[in-house]
Amino acid sequence: MSESANSSARLATTLVADHTALDDLIGFSETVDFLTFDHEHVPLTLVQNLEDRGVKVGPNSSSLALVQNKIVMRQKLKELGIPQPRWCVVENGAQADSAFEKLGGLPVVAKLPVGGYDGKGVRVIGSREELNDWLDLGPLLLEENVNFSRELSQLGARSRSGEWKTWPPVETRQIEGVCSEVIAPAPEISESVSVEAEQIAYSIATSIRTVGVQCVELFELSNGNLLVNELAMRPHNSGHVFTELSVTSQFEQHLRAVTDMPLGSTRLLQDFGVMVNVFGGLDENLVRAALELHPEAKIHSYSKAPRPGRKAGHVVVVSQDFRTANQIAIAAGKILSQHRYDE
Repeated sequence: MSESANSSARLATTLVADHTALDDLIGFSETVDFLTFDHEHVPLTLVQNLEDRGVKVGPNSSSLALVQNKIVMRQKLKELGIPQPRWCVVENGAQADSAFEKLGGLPVVAKLPVGGYDGKGVRVIGSREELNDWLDLGPLLLEENVNFSRELSQLGARSRSGEWKTWPPVETRQIEGVCSEVIAPAPEISESVSVEAEQIAYSIATSIRTVGVQCVELFELSNGNLLVNELAMRPHNSGHVFTELSVTSQFEQHLRAVTDMPLGSTRLLQDFGVMVNVFGGLDENLVRAALELHPEAKIHSYSKAPRPGRKAGHVVVVSQDFRTANQIAIAAGKILSQHRYDE
């Protein structure tokens, strides 16, 4: 089911309908055995209504609640004893001033609880005045500005019956708060950090009984400690690299988990994989040029209309050598990024 006949999901669409309309969701659910989502914006009350009707939904409403509201997520992680940055909820300037002290002083990270992604709805602020327009919108989440050494993602999948499998942690590299490159496995990651990342992801998944792929975005500190930054309850941009690198892609694993089939092997087929995001749009001639120069590259288009800053696709290269994979992926990405679109 998709919202438009011209959706990028049109190749798999059997129904054009509205994911915010309960009647549409009920009607679609009656045509399938299981229901899942490729984004986290289906209203929570509608998901709960479907569950009350006996629809097998994955991820479930308790999982979606954590990713639809960052304050709910922080509260749940605190309840579970999961390591995370210091945080406060504020509703006015006086509370913000008090929070700045609790969080170790300015700058701090401000987040809108609902709706932000890919750097949107997030600000690093150096004064209370930078919060004024957001304070008018309702409660805000303030977090300490973590001095991390790098960012990691831990992907795993949990089936309806509780089977759990993970891929190795990956390193994500950002440009202006948006993921630009993913390296798998994370280079030079220690066994203790790798084990802790998996344990954190497992603790979250089992406590909320999620069904499907889960991504835990992490800060790795200079001492090797980990803090949870964000969560996603779906196949994630940082997991695209496993389509070529792993026996089982995150998309196949998600469907196996949702339908309660045995989960697939997450064994790696090569030692390293690098994924580079392509922004704005993908030009067919540039795709051809990149493939001619770099036949090892696998290029994926999202078939979305060009738009500044939009993730339009990605490149994956796998190799026994990290430097080789990295150099080819970046070179192919640079060719694709020459695309020009109408502003």
